[in-house]
Amino acid sequence: MPPVTPPRTRRLIVGITGASGALYGVRLLQRARTLGIDTHLVATPAGILNVHHEMGLSRSELEALATQAHAPGDVGACIASGSFTTDAMVIAPCSMKTLASVAHGFGDNLLTRAADVTLKERRRLVLMVRETPFNLAHLRNMTAVTEMGGIVFPPLPAFYHRPQTIEQLIDDTVERVLAVLQMEAARPTEWQGL
Repeated sequence: MPPVTPPRTRRLIVGITGASGALYGVRLLQRARTLGIDTHLVATPAGILNVHHEMGLSRSELEALATQAHAPGDVGACIASGSFTTDAMVIAPCSMKTLASVAHGFGDNLLTRAADVTLKERRRLVLMVRETPFNLAHLRNMTAVTEMGGIVFPPLPAFYHRPQTIEQLIDDTVERVLAVLQMEAARPTEWQGL
């Protein structure tokens, strides 16, 4: 009888860009760690700046939350190839610049290359786009990503569970994202009806 291969640990790529909402990416990294999911972080320079501005975290503090951190310029990193199996990718938050790069397949840095690989390998890609209001270019780019199989997921909070804190709003949105990624341990608040 051949030896039994243990199941591979789930792998999640997390991108953080310069759009407002760094807490979503940070909380996603923290929650993934509690679920035993390996995370590969790519934070753009504007993402690092925003994490520091919105949360007071340094680059090293942010990178310590991930299993492995990659520089955006490291296009030779493991996540740049479809042969490196991952389960999904989330860009949280996703700027309109990054959305446009993904929509048009630029792959001009590791973040957008990893997104392109995720799409070409037919894996789940979730873009937590942060902008309001949308202009026509934004809408067309979101349509293009959706047509390619990506999931556009603006982090719009739900209020039916009567959250009392910003953290509760963030946590529920992160759990909804994990559910969309088909992570079995996700626990979003379910609507129970009136």
